[in-house]
Amino acid sequence: MRVIVTGGAGYIGSHACKALAEAGHEPVALDNFTTGHRWAVKWGPLAEVDLNDRRGVLAAFREYQPDAVMHFAALSIVGDSVNQPDLYYRTNVSGTLNLFEAMTQTGVERFVFSSSCATYGETNEMPLTEASPQMPLNPYGQSKMMVEQMLKDLSAAGDCGATALRYFNAAGADPDGETGEDHDPETHLIPIILQAASGRRSHISVFGSDYDTPDGTCVRDYVHVSDLARAHVAALETTTRGEFRAFNLGTGHGHSVREVIESARRVTGRSFDVREAERRAGDAPLLVADASKAKAELGWSPQFTELDDIVRTAWHWMERDTKAGSAA
Repeated sequence: MRVIVTGGAGYIGSHACKALAEAGHEPVALDNFTTGHRWAVKWGPLAEVDLNDRRGVLAAFREYQPDAVMHFAALSIVGDSVNQPDLYYRTNVSGTLNLFEAMTQTGVERFVFSSSCATYGETNEMPLTEASPQMPLNPYGQSKMMVEQMLKDLSAAGDCGATALRYFNAAGADPDGETGEDHDPETHLIPIILQAASGRRSHISVFGSDYDTPDGTCVRDYVHVSDLARAHVAALETTTRGEFRAFNLGTGHGHSVREVIESARRVTGRSFDVREAERRAGDAPLLVADASKAKAELGWSPQFTELDDIVRTAWHWMERDTKAGSAA
């Protein structure tokens, strides 16, 4: 299949493009390069388009005539969504609607959506299943849930078939070193810690140490980005018109911020300054996945199950990037 991959020049999108190519499909990266990178477009053609450009999106669909869409492009920083909710709804919801309209006009019937565990919010039920209540704590999570609702309605109307993948904390980098995480500014915990370990950052801040968790810091389920990419391919190949499905993607094991810090120290063999800070708005204390449905229906399970192994791939990518920067 030829697949338009929105955000295909980004972190998770580029890994998905590689997984698609390895599975025999042709990815077409659609990206506006707000956060993506041209060097990450390696496995197929590029359509440089902003999702808010309705005509540009339709033109890309007419040019490439895709069989399916994988949708990663979105604003995704929780704190920013609290401060700028209008921007998040415009990009994540209205931009996605432009995709739906282009699909309808060009006859595309398969849609795989990069959703999020942020649609669940705070709950006492752990691990989270697909039936857990969706009560987002922030506009980012709300925007993802809104898109899921649109997909349910479009699928029920027979316009398409859609799969929403609610994954937990994406982490790590391509084991072959062909792509990896490179945000500016960086907002994800593992690369922030590794930047401190490499000397790029003076310290790391632990936002909140009084949560109702074993060591007082937030607990998250870290799932390797290559495992996420494989799940998207499996979802693509099994999505059928008129059906909406949702799957959690995670390892089923949570790790606290302090545990991630200790993992980074083990992997890198380096020490770094850690400072405590106030809680951030919109952060849930505990998010851990029950991904048994994805295993049963998609045949998917994570290959990277140990936190140190996930951190190690991220560290190898960062070391490679550091050496390249030094050579330049």
